[in-house]
Amino acid sequence: MKKVTIYSILAILIFNAQLSTTLIAQDLTGPGNAVNGKKETPVFKQIAGLDVIKTVYPDAVAVEKVNNVWFKILDANKKLLGYTLSSKAYSEGIIGYHDTTPVIVITDKDQVIKKVSLLSNWESAAYTKKLERQNYFNTWNGIKVSDAGTKKPEVDSYTGATYTASAVKKNMEKVITAANANKIK
Repeated sequence: MKKVTIYSILAILIFNAQLSTTLIAQDLTGPGNAVNGKKETPVFKQIAGLDVIKTVYPDAVAVEKVNNVWFKILDANKKLLGYTLSSKAYSEGIIGYHDTTPVIVITDKDQVIKKVSLLSNWESAAYTKKLERQNYFNTWNGIKVSDAGTKKPEVDSYTGATYTASAVKKNMEKVITAANANKIK
């Protein structure tokens, strides 16, 4: 009886060790393997900048280039509603969970950030939703673009979606640096 019990315990320990090794190996193999235990195939999400802008300024109908970084947000009467920045030109080499993760930054007329959001990307919907639930994209809201470069997201604000959050943070740093180097009045 004692031999059966010892062998049973030994078999359970070996099984658990093998299972742990498999799970750790899956975690270490990097992006694209599993989300909530399921194999995931990346899906491209087309996100138009104007659609994101309309979530802040429903009357927006156009964007007009001010310089290489800044764009005016205009209504049908060409009235200025606010400004927008895009990190798309700066996102090369900044990889999230699957690929580049450009962001759009929407500000008011005083260049205070109203919204940060992803543009077209290959990120996992589950991780993007997790960051949204954790208010990660709101980290910069209410801050002037000129001061946003010093704002760093709290580590807890993106636990579980580190690749995506890190890429968003790097995109923000690049576009804010470019915006501050190309100031508008």
